[in-house]
Amino acid sequence: MNEPLRLLCVHAHPDDEASKGAGTVARYAAEGIPATLVCCTGGEAGEILNEAVDTPENRARLGDLRLEELAASVSIIGYDTVDLLGYHDSGMPDTPVNERPDNFWNAPLDEATEALVRIIRRDRPQVVVTYGDDQRNYAHPDHLKVHDISVAAFDRAGDPDWYPDAGDPWEPSKLYYSTWSKRRMLALHQRFGELGLESPFDEEWLARVEQFSQDDRITTQVDVGAYYGVREAALKAHATQVDPASPFWFGLPGDEVVALHPWDDYILARSRVSTDLPEDDLFAGVAGR
Repeated sequence: MNEPLRLLCVHAHPDDEASKGAGTVARYAAEGIPATLVCCTGGEAGEILNEAVDTPENRARLGDLRLEELAASVSIIGYDTVDLLGYHDSGMPDTPVNERPDNFWNAPLDEATEALVRIIRRDRPQVVVTYGDDQRNYAHPDHLKVHDISVAAFDRAGDPDWYPDAGDPWEPSKLYYSTWSKRRMLALHQRFGELGLESPFDEEWLARVEQFSQDDRITTQVDVGAYYGVREAALKAHATQVDPASPFWFGLPGDEVVALHPWDDYILARSRVSTDLPEDDLFAGVAGR
């Protein structure tokens, strides 16, 4: 196989691409490996979480603002291609927006999967990154649906019997779930205390980290220490969603965070190539790497 290496990441809303795996994408871009971002919704149902920009004017055009923020973020991270599936944000269960027929949660599975398959066949990535099969810690409908269509598309993209009008079949080699490790969260919490700072992780939050930990499933850690600043800058590009004074996102200096946990963590969910675990490279075992 002489296909160039490529990464494809599937996310639910604008800002997810900044909080999950931004350093990984930036690192591979610096190595000459491009990435495609698939963003399934426009984030219209979100709230403005930064008081400094919470104005009537911004609330009235939140959907447009979030796409503008997305464009700024992906430019910082270094995504080569961005595809918007165009679905409306689904909001949370039992809310009016969750009943909208045009939202992502209510989209027919085959329809949304075909849209993703079309992108996979066009860009021919060896590696697909998506959300995991255990999302009890944050069961947002759009995040659950991202998992569903990603797994289905990974299986179907190489099968010519599925969606014959969606391009030439292409079979990705590896499927990963992104995750935030308990190890990282506890290390950050401890360091806040050591520095005499108030930790943003309260007892309830830490209990959830413990309850829903998937550290025993982590197979792959990509060293992104040199790209932590990219993640911070991409997060700040989402001004409506991320308060630059937030202790959760920015309470510790970047060099402290990197010293504690310089990795993006992943679970290798499916692989069609031989690879030794644990890994330090999403492309481990892929021809041409």
